[in-house]
Amino acid sequence: MQPLRGITVVSLEQAIAAPYATRQLADLGARVIKVERPGTGDFARAYDSRVRGLSSHFVWVNRNKESLTLDIKDEQGMDALRRLLADADVFVQNLAPGAAERAGLGWAELHAAHPELIVCDISGYGAPGPYATSKAYDLMVQSESGLLSVTGTAEEMAKVGISASDIAAGMYAYSGILAALLERGRTREGVHVDVSMLEATVEWLGFPLYYAYDGAEPPPRAGAAHATIYPYGPFTAGDGKVVMMCVQNEREWAAFCERFLRRPELATHPDYAGNAARNAHREALGALISARFAELTAAEAVGLLAAVPVAHARVNSLAEVWEHPQLAARGRWHQVQTPAGPISALAPPGLVDDAPRMDPVPGLGEHTRAILAEAGLTDAEIDELTARGAA
Repeated sequence: MQPLRGITVVSLEQAIAAPYATRQLADLGARVIKVERPGTGDFARAYDSRVRGLSSHFVWVNRNKESLTLDIKDEQGMDALRRLLADADVFVQNLAPGAAERAGLGWAELHAAHPELIVCDISGYGAPGPYATSKAYDLMVQSESGLLSVTGTAEEMAKVGISASDIAAGMYAYSGILAALLERGRTREGVHVDVSMLEATVEWLGFPLYYAYDGAEPPPRAGAAHATIYPYGPFTAGDGKVVMMCVQNEREWAAFCERFLRRPELATHPDYAGNAARNAHREALGALISARFAELTAAEAVGLLAAVPVAHARVNSLAEVWEHPQLAARGRWHQVQTPAGPISALAPPGLVDDAPRMDPVPGLGEHTRAILAEAGLTDAEIDELTARGAA
């Protein structure tokens, strides 16, 4: 299923947020022309070399794209970019704050020149405002948004282990562009999509924000356990393996007490009747539950939890995720080519497609000559741009 076939996206993108958004569009069939710096390209190409010499970040978010190297500070390079935008449906950028406007690529100017063009700006904090010109990387925004205040243990905050703010912004950009394409189909007018990492992350903090509404105490940092629901988190079995489990309601709690703890009287104990009471007495209750887990191996505990039944899970390593039986059973792993050879890649979530689009991760500037020729540049003009390092 590639409903965006025929849609062309030109993206001045780097790092994660914008490339993640445009990869989602590419997965749906859009043609994505990734504009990179000549010589070095998207700086995420150099984050690491863990995938056969390629960056783990880069191969994750850049399949299904074409790489065009172009110096937009060069007059001829900017002219080439403008030619591409004249035929594009969507323009995406996540340059440094204010850089797009200074280059003449702001919404107002582009809309005047190309009324049907959808323009998506992705930034750290958005403009205007006192943070408009601040540099924003994922950890900075996790900090400013309050995410770090609710993540970690009571003793120490912790960064989320993935680029949560980048991903949040990328997904809102992606969904915003899809909505803009629908709107343009009705009005024939381009739409301005303006996504900030801060706003995307704060939206995801809805539960902690409202839990602390009107000056109330915020939820405590609880490590791998849930901050306000109990029992909900990790417990160590007698063989040293960790099992994650969760009780969500009173019916499950009663069954858990009877079938797992073998202490049915605890279901109606005043200290544990209702989640608020269990949460208030989590230290004492945790000791009771931990003692029962210590009597069992992880496999035995999982078997009993399944029989209750309550939700439970293994705490998988990343190596185990690559071999996860559920992903294998659903045929979610496919092959994608890279400059270093084929690698495994996860099919786009949600799409029911036996053959999802899995075009290669591009080498730096791999498509430059073909794209510039398509935009109307002659061989001599392309040679000239290349010779002076502008393409």
